[in-house]
Amino acid sequence: MERRVVVTGIGAITPIGNTAEEFWKGLQEGKCGIAEITAFDTSDQKVHLAAEVKNFNPEDHFDRRSCKRLDRFSQLAIVASREAFKDSGINEENTDLTRMGIVLGSGIGGLGTIEEENRALVEKGPDRVSPMYIPMAICNMAAGNVAIDLGIKGESYCAVTACASGTHSIGEAFRMIRHGYQDVVLAGGTEGSITPTGIAGFANIKALTQETDPTRASIPFDKERSGFVMGEGAGVIILEELEHAKKRGAKIYAEMIGYGASSDAYHITSPAPGGEGGARAMVSAIQDAKIKPEDVTYINAHGTSTPLNDKSETMAIKTALGDVANTVMVSSTKGNTGHLLGAAGGVEAIASIKAIQDGFVPATIGYKVPDEECDLDIVPNVGRKVDVKIAMSNSLGFGGHNSSIIFKKYED
Repeated sequence: MERRVVVTGIGAITPIGNTAEEFWKGLQEGKCGIAEITAFDTSDQKVHLAAEVKNFNPEDHFDRRSCKRLDRFSQLAIVASREAFKDSGINEENTDLTRMGIVLGSGIGGLGTIEEENRALVEKGPDRVSPMYIPMAICNMAAGNVAIDLGIKGESYCAVTACASGTHSIGEAFRMIRHGYQDVVLAGGTEGSITPTGIAGFANIKALTQETDPTRASIPFDKERSGFVMGEGAGVIILEELEHAKKRGAKIYAEMIGYGASSDAYHITSPAPGGEGGARAMVSAIQDAKIKPEDVTYINAHGTSTPLNDKSETMAIKTALGDVANTVMVSSTKGNTGHLLGAAGGVEAIASIKAIQDGFVPATIGYKVPDEECDLDIVPNVGRKVDVKIAMSNSLGFGGHNSSIIFKKYED
């Protein structure tokens, strides 16, 4: 028998707020976290804007030794995970931590560490490469470090599917609980790739906008969109088997009811024509949730602000939902946060969960010029107070990785 899965904790560190509540408040207020890059000198770069996490001092969270041994993507993951863990109320007394897992994704891992140690190799020779290089840089270490930090001893791994990593992680965690492999799973994504090679690499593949006005840089579904804005941060949720949650008196944010994933099998960076791969992921999620397209109140779109993605995702939503696509609310919160790559699905899942909990659909901010090829109800500029019964969150990654997850208002 399939077990019911609920959300009992959330944690986030983002460009518009360093906790889940600050992040959500930022979305409600239409806050934009995009500004000039401060992490490094961009004078020789094509791109000068990003969505950085603000006022984050690792020494406020870690001792000096740990600060040196944790890449930024791991630091951000631990901070968000501690918040979600505390928020859930889970401890050794009420939960068997050998039955609690982690699926924590990252698209790139420790890119800052890779850059630094490559520089050491080239400038000073192989003996000067840090022995901590590999354990700081590899993608799975956010999951590993969180497990060590919180004492989580169940299944622990890392989904690496580019920009779909966070959503895939949550979907796989959902399946683990539903089919009885774990009772609780901490899931989400993390990324810290606002670095010289990160920005240059995405800029040279023509994925990033070169816009210099922060209010016109990340503008999903707008006709003048010209690429995404790099973001950073982490978003983590605690998924839990319903009876386990009830037994320990946990507060329940929402219920997770569906997950669908697919592969475009088409191109390394471009979505399949008509967004057919994304549409299949959405249809799978809807079928998995045992609902009808008309039951979906809100879709948190991948909505990257690239010309190809937003057009393809619009077509995918129309294919997946049919006539209902004209009435469902669809917004992209990447106007607020930029694109958090592997962490995007984690923070956008939280946006979807809070939309259900608070009855508020966040806006697609910065929208000015309508695009006839993106003619959905994208909730332009101003969020809406509305009863959200069911919310879907989409993520689509380089390599043709598509994933959709569905949450609903919890009813006993």
